[in-house]
Amino acid sequence: MIVCVCSNVSDRKIRQAVDGGLTRMSELRDQLEVGTCCGKCNSCAKNILRECLANAQPNAVQPIMFHTQAMAA
Repeated sequence: MIVCVCSNVSDRKIRQAVDGGLTRMSELRDQLEVGTCCGKCNSCAKNILRECLANAQPNAVQPIMFHTQAMAA
């Protein structure tokens, strides 16, 4: 679906940009020019960005936690 009509940016392009490492709206504006003209797409673009970042979180490497008792043994 087209999110930003002014700059012809789809949700797919936003998802690809997030997969490529973008994490903030300011980065989307700089790279894709989302929300730089009329601004009507800002809320939709933010929602897609948040959704992509939330979906990426479960795949993040979790820190290894050690119990002090287990290390002492």
